Parts: sequence; structure tokens; C-alpha cells
Amino acid sequence: MFLVLSSAASAVVVTLGPSTQAVTFTGTGVGTSRMSWGSCVYDGKQTTCTVSGPYTGLGQGGTYSFLLVYPGNGASPLSAVSSPPGNDLVYYSLTAGSFTFTITPNGGTPVRFYDLTNRLFFDPSTDSCTGVSACGVGAVGLSIGGTITGPQNGTFDTTPVINVGGVVTATDYGGFKTISPATFVEIYGLNLATTPGLDWSNAFNGTQAPITLGGTTATVGGLPAYVELASPHQVNLLVPSGVALGQQQVVVSTIGGASVATTVTVNAIAPGILAPPVFKFAAGQYAFALFPDNRTYVLPPGVAPAGLPTARAKPGDVIIFYGLGFGPVSPNLTAGTLVEQSNQLFNFQAAFAGVQATVPFAGLVQTYTGLYQFNIVVPNVPASDTTPFTFSINGTAGTQSLLLPIGN
Repeated sequence: MFLVLSSAASAVVVTLGPSTQAVTFTGTGVGTSRMSWGSCVYDGKQTTCTVSGPYTGLGQGGTYSFLLVYPGNGASPLSAVSSPPGNDLVYYSLTAGSFTFTITPNGGTPVRFYDLTNRLFFDPSTDSCTGVSACGVGAVGLSIGGTITGPQNGTFDTTPVINVGGVVTATDYGGFKTISPATFVEIYGLNLATTPGLDWSNAFNGTQAPITLGGTTATVGGLPAYVELASPHQVNLLVPSGVALGQQQVVVSTIGGASVATTVTVNAIAPGILAPPVFKFAAGQYAFALFPDNRTYVLPPGVAPAGLPTARAKPGDVIIFYGLGFGPVSPNLTAGTLVEQSNQLFNFQAAFAGVQATVPFAGLVQTYTGLYQFNIVVPNVPASDTTPFTFSINGTAGTQSLLLPIGN
């Protein structure tokens, strides 16, 4: 895997002081060197190598450490790719084991970063250089067989980075690039969290969703968003109800700093029906629909994994759908607060093969926030395992192409 962090205009840079162990780079090809340490411990199963030293530039400073753990006691599996070749900006590549970077602020608790890009520096007056014209990682990468050994100095960018086009509505519900108030969005990037992964299941304050999770926060249009999931490469948010329409900025922040703002378009609605990729078969994308027993899926026989109960729906059956981004309900309920009362979404319509269906209920799911439920009666349509399912809200048609199996 590659552990990469792009530069950012609002970068928070940690300056790494001399390491407590010698670091060796050996040139293996244009732009690439092999990274190893002079002192590692093998416990009979795996090798553990650590490089540490002081840092400044974030908070009150403290100490940093790189930890490399890999199976066996062979050569280091860690490559350092100079980009561009000859430059000391290094992208690490790991072929086995794990490699992590941790800073421990003075008087604070350790913070782990998962995406690493360093500028590394060596002192040619004291460090050992062989087969290279200059004492630098980039120079080693241009000289096959060249080596450089010495204490590590350099910088590390801790800033969260949002990928270009990395903000979309929940992918299981359509994954639209245009978002809306009170809907769920997914943000993809690097260094978006300093935890391996947290969700909000244990983070509610009574009925209120959290606006911070594992130290990750985010804003949409300047308003705090509710953080459903925080992980290094993905953050899921519930957009607050009060976000203005039009072009708005999304920012993710951690202890490592704030990302460069990403601009997204906010519309009044961004309606999507739950239709996960696992429900996409040879015939097309099927909607996630359940019978009232809440265990039997509306899917053609034989397409679902073994053991998953499925059946075709018949005219007159009531089947249940879920959705996001359908706009306000009555009475008006605010995103981020668990729903505790009956409510109704007006002007929702659904059709099977163009035949309009009766909708006994459309509204937000109680005991949750931001999630809609639709109870829909299957109309009298011909039997087919590829019946098109369409929907609209306030006259605006959904853009997903969805199928359902209808029997006799």
C-alpha cells in the first residue's frame, strides 16, 4: 500500500528533530530507495523497528515516532519514493506489515497519523553518504546502490486533505455530487481522522447526534455537521438542516489542522432510495425493499447469497423502502435530533412500470435521524423480475435506475 499525503495551502507542518536511531536509505531505482534502521528487534515471529525524536510546529511540541512492524527478520519492506525523482519529498510504500507515525504532545496523549509524506534532511558534514553526489534521500533515489545513513531530520504535513470530487451523498443511496440539508454525505481523503474508525453509535448526548467524533469535526456552509463516521480516509456526516442553498464549503478538521475548503452545491433536496451495490446483479440495480416481516427481501429467487430470504412482491403487497435527502416533513424536525414523534412527508409518489402506487406512509424513521421510510402498495402490473421502480418528490423525479421483481 502507499501512504501518501498531498500538500495543502493551510498545511500544519510538524518539524522533526534528529532521530534517536540511524536511518539508512539505499538507492534501488530512479526515485526509489529502501528504508531501514540500524537497530531493530526480532522476537522470533516479527521484526519491530522504531525511529523517534523531538518535534515542533504543532501545539507545544513533543516527541514523534515511526514504528515499522513486519513478519520475519528479512530485509525492510519499506520503500521511500522521491517525488519527483531527486526531491526529498518522500512517499512511503509498504509491501508487508504496518508502518505508523505518532506524535506525543508534551503533557498530552499520543496522536496517530495514518497517511505519511515527509521531507527528510541529512547533515552531509556528519552523515555517511556513499555513491551519491549529495547527502539527500532524493539523491540516493537517483543512484542505484547509493546509500545514506544518519539521524533523520525533516517535516511532516498533518493536515487533513479532501480528495477532488471527494464529497458525495451516501453512496448506498445514489452517491450524488449535489447534496442537500439534512442528508448524509461521505467525504473521502487523507488524514481525515486520527483513529482507525469510529461511528456515532455510542456518542449521542441523549437525543443529540455528535458534532465531534474521535477529534474529527466538520462544517458545511460554516455550520457544524453531525459526524456519523470518522476514519483516516472516510468521514460520514449528517448535513445540518440550516445550511444555505447554493455553493457552500466543506471543511474537515482534526488536531492536525483544517483541510482546504471543498466547494459543493447544496439543493433543497437530493433524494435517493437505498440501493446498495450488493443489490446490483446482471439485470441491473435493485432497490433495497423489505416485506413487513423485516427479514424477507424483495429480490428475484436465486440472485441473493445463500440463506438470505427473498421473494417476489405481488400486486397488493405492502413493501418497505428507505431513503435520504427528501426534504422537510410535517411537523418540521431538525436533523441531528433523534425522531420521537409521528411525522409525514408530503408529495412523495412512486410507480412500478409507470403505474402509480399507493403510499400509506412516507416520513422520517422514529428513533433515528435523517432516514426516511416509505411503505408502498404494489399496483397491478405484469409479472417481471425487472420491473422499473421510479419515484418523485414535489414533482422532481429521482435519478436512480432501479428494479424490483413482481410476481403473480
